[in-house]
Amino acid sequence: MREPGRLITAMVTPFDKKGEVDYDQAKKLALALLKSGSEGVVLAGTTGESPTLLHKEEEITLFKEVKKAVGKKGSIIANTGSNSTAEAVESTQDAEKLGVDACLLVVPYYNKPSQEGLYQHFKTIADSTDLPCILYNVPSRTITSLSAETTIRLSKIPNIIGTKEASGNMDQISRIIKEAKPGFLVWSGNDGDTLPMLALGAYGVISVTSHLAGKQMSEMIYSFVKGDVKRAAELHMQLLPLFTSLFLVSNPQPIKYALNKIGFDVGKPRLPLVEPDAATAALIDAALKKSQIDLPVK
Repeated sequence: MREPGRLITAMVTPFDKKGEVDYDQAKKLALALLKSGSEGVVLAGTTGESPTLLHKEEEITLFKEVKKAVGKKGSIIANTGSNSTAEAVESTQDAEKLGVDACLLVVPYYNKPSQEGLYQHFKTIADSTDLPCILYNVPSRTITSLSAETTIRLSKIPNIIGTKEASGNMDQISRIIKEAKPGFLVWSGNDGDTLPMLALGAYGVISVTSHLAGKQMSEMIYSFVKGDVKRAAELHMQLLPLFTSLFLVSNPQPIKYALNKIGFDVGKPRLPLVEPDAATAALIDAALKKSQIDLPVK
């Protein structure tokens, strides 16, 4: 199994002026992210606007094109989760055939399954593939939260290697870190929670801010891992303006605006998402002015 990396970017999906997926720009962005601190990228996740991407026509092509461009330079994690178990199985198997390094599996949204339903959902997907599987708990979007008990139970399945925890529930996260199988990895799903979660024993972060400040995010993580807590805290404080401004409205609207603003064209979000309003854009602009930008634009 390829090491996924402590710093993984949940990558935006670039669109051209017609609103079509810009695969060339996606490949360019993935390579730029790997040059600026990220060790891997998640494709077609929340930040990648998965709800409006067409699976067969767009997502699979995105996985294939970016994997081909990246090669062995970093890990490619395909978001193949769905609120339909059968669709998630099909998507995961399609991604596996393309040679991606792992899959990300979001908690089913809208249909509000029980914890037993969640367990059976993820077990069914994991049993259908040899890919390493990363769970994704983001109750602010899915309503249903994957409990600590269910996560710990799922950690016993050999190819479920970790979870992206965006619940913000430190008690739950602490229990998962303490009681899951040895080697089970926990990534923060909220940029601002990264350092506190590292202190609890988390592994890293699947990040949005790393589009702009990947080297700083990486230094923060590895400073902590090496025992330099003071430097890690300094970097956390330095990154706070970005942590805040990039989530003023629903992700990925702010990060797409910010990338376009610094000169890396990723196009507009797809409807029903829109560009930030003037007041929000001004706050993002102010944060960008205060911040060091790591992403190579040219």
